Amino acid sequence: MIVRISAHKKSCIWLAFFIVFATRMSAQIPVPLDHNIEKHIFSYDEIQIFEDAKGQYTITDVGDSSFNNKFATSRSFIPKTFHYKSTYWFRVRVRNVSKSNKNWVFEFYDQTIDNIRFYSPNDSGRFDEYECGAMYPFNQRQISHKNFTIQLSDDFSGDKVFYFAIRSQQPPTVMVVIKPVEEFIKYGLREYILLGFFYGMMLIFCLYNFMMFAATRQRQYIYYIVYNFSIGIFEMSSNGIAYQYLWPSFPRWNDIAFGVALYTATIGALLFTASFLRLKTKAPRLYKLVAYAIVLRTVFFAICLFINNHWFVYKFVDGIAILFGLYCGIVVLRKKYYPARFFVAGYSFLLLGFSIRVLKVLALVNLPFGPFNYYSLSFCFILEMMFVSFAIGESVSYMKKEKDRAQQRVIEEMKRLDALKEELNKELEVKVVQRTKEVTEQASIIKQQNDELQNVNELLSHQAIEIKRMNALLKEDNETLHTDIEKIAQARVLSSEVNFEEFSKVYPDNESCYKFLANLKWNDSYQCKKCGNEHYGEGKTSFSRRCSKCGYEESATAYTIFHNTRIPVNKGFYMLFLIYTSKGKISSHQLSEILEIRQSTCWSYSSKIKKLMEERKKELKNAGERGWSKLVFEDTVGG
Repeated sequence: MIVRISAHKKSCIWLAFFIVFATRMSAQIPVPLDHNIEKHIFSYDEIQIFEDAKGQYTITDVGDSSFNNKFATSRSFIPKTFHYKSTYWFRVRVRNVSKSNKNWVFEFYDQTIDNIRFYSPNDSGRFDEYECGAMYPFNQRQISHKNFTIQLSDDFSGDKVFYFAIRSQQPPTVMVVIKPVEEFIKYGLREYILLGFFYGMMLIFCLYNFMMFAATRQRQYIYYIVYNFSIGIFEMSSNGIAYQYLWPSFPRWNDIAFGVALYTATIGALLFTASFLRLKTKAPRLYKLVAYAIVLRTVFFAICLFINNHWFVYKFVDGIAILFGLYCGIVVLRKKYYPARFFVAGYSFLLLGFSIRVLKVLALVNLPFGPFNYYSLSFCFILEMMFVSFAIGESVSYMKKEKDRAQQRVIEEMKRLDALKEELNKELEVKVVQRTKEVTEQASIIKQQNDELQNVNELLSHQAIEIKRMNALLKEDNETLHTDIEKIAQARVLSSEVNFEEFSKVYPDNESCYKFLANLKWNDSYQCKKCGNEHYGEGKTSFSRRCSKCGYEESATAYTIFHNTRIPVNKGFYMLFLIYTSKGKISSHQLSEILEIRQSTCWSYSSKIKKLMEERKKELKNAGERGWSKLVFEDTVGG
């Protein structure tokens, strides 16, 4: 039996199918509360968006069922807002299949969001409202964390719909994550450790460049310190660390701090580029462009600061400085200034990180979420600083070779002048003899010979003046070289194996050792061991401190391994340095020969130091050149 269906009925069937399919496709997918997962990111059909261009709707309007068709599902993995004058409403649905009475948190990863109004439905059919964001003081947050977090309890059954409205001057990425409190704590600890490593690396790079400046007195290192420090402040402002720890009560400043840091970072980078690449001599036109770029960036910064703060969000303008620095490095490298190759490599990584950040901000691509994606620019900053540090080291070697070549040219010129002088003297002797023989023959010839002799004498006089000037320049260069060697001697003590004579130039006597111990011990933060008082006066012994309240006097060597020592303190310093740099492999017999101290005394002290090294192995693992100073104190409280 064949059943025939009319065309009208067919149309109705297809229409019904389309309506069911469209409803199925537009339905919001609820997110189940699963304690077995670390986190869940709301994306695509799990989060719905509505843009309120005039900011005229309230939660009563938006939460009404008649408003459902105005929400649209997210077309990207992580939604993003673009219009800073609009209010963006977001809706997520959470499903609780079994109550476990555990706490959850909603977490917003972007710290640039100015205002978040979060609405949670209650039992009375209304909504509980919680407000947070970068425009409020930090102490008003539910949880003291750099990300915006909202607590949630799973004491409900079935589905629950949450709304949140977002307004921000900057175009934030609305990454909303739900996770158990336990996982939130674990993630927070891991993230803060990672950020501590990042900022520690930046501090090390700053100290490294400061030591280079102290040794060479070249301004390029100060420019790079300004750049590094500004990048650190920019990153801290971007990820919320600065607002949490540096200025938690100043939201207005927090709103523009990243722009100020970017400006100083750009200026420092441009000045460092011009100085390090020697653009003034190797590329004069590019050197002039650096000056123009600094002026234009300063004008733009002044407009952002005094006219329209919203323009600070146009951070892509600083990408021009990165491209310009990379271009300058390539141009100078092609002129065979080889330290520029590490500079080019570092700026290439910086350009890569900046490009990823621009793609994320403009939402041009959907990059998978992960540590490298989220902290891509920070990783690239570290790589850039590493390669630029290599470039700085190679430039120092390059300058030394240039100075050696200049000295060699001066020496060769002096030898040439001495040979010329000797040759001229010999010629003069010959001519004097010849003219003397001709004096009796003709008076006119004698006069002519005297004139020639006078001309030769003037030439010799000019040459003597030139030789004297060259000798003065050589003497000045030798004095400069001698000064540079003395400055570098201290740096060698901290970076290589040295003998006691060289070590004594840094710590020549007990007074210098006591001064170092006092600075290391108190570091401008004195506290009495007896009563806890923080005020003090000078003690009876060198660099000791006497409590102004209870009168307790503490010497510089107290609570250190040098207290009541029977050997000179500077020899004790050198013994500690030798044991640390040899990783405890030097024997007491070797120490006795080097320091001219009894072997039993050396054995006693070395055993004590090696024991401390074993106890503090973790602290010394990445301590570097200054690690030996961590062994000075006998207990961690004293240190």
